[in-house]
Amino acid sequence: MPSSSQWIAFLIASLLFIQVPGPSLLFTIGRALTVGRREALLSVVGNGLGVTTQVLLVSVGLGAVVAASTTAYTVVKVAGAVYVIWLGIQAIRHRTEARKALEAQVAARRGHALRVGFIVGVTNPKTILFFLAFLPQFTNTAAGHVGLQMAVLGVVFGVMAVCSDSVWALAASKARDWFARKPARLDRLGAAGGTMMVGLGVTLLARE
Repeated sequence: MPSSSQWIAFLIASLLFIQVPGPSLLFTIGRALTVGRREALLSVVGNGLGVTTQVLLVSVGLGAVVAASTTAYTVVKVAGAVYVIWLGIQAIRHRTEARKALEAQVAARRGHALRVGFIVGVTNPKTILFFLAFLPQFTNTAAGHVGLQMAVLGVVFGVMAVCSDSVWALAASKARDWFARKPARLDRLGAAGGTMMVGLGVTLLARE
């Protein structure tokens, strides 16, 4: 396993990376504004599971294929970006559903929220590149089982990301709660959250 100094360095580097505004963080905020606290938190968990899946792929060497292949990287990036745009468009189209759900006290669909978060997390190629670039630096080659070490480091990273994104989701949902005092405000809020996700998806497509 990594040494104590390697663990400290990894935790600091991971914390800094997680706090930099990126697809996962912006997606979390957008979900909190669009569908509320419960589904946003479930989306965060799904996103964490997606990131963990990437870690496992990287640990067995599959991540290197995506990093080395321009075509594979582009396919993953475009697929993830298009999906986020689609979610944003759906949020705009169905912007009245949040108000109706609030008024009818309809429970959120857990499986749907988890699935949405998972797809966004597992199709973020930037995270794969991060794992490929940084995880090997924090492994103890002398101890062997480098793949297992990378998997453990990645799982810890995923847990940290879920905790951080959950805090952001709760903070963003407070704004939604304020609007919810007058349910009709949720129509505009849903459209704003959807627009935010569309903008994020377009940004992902435009980035090299």
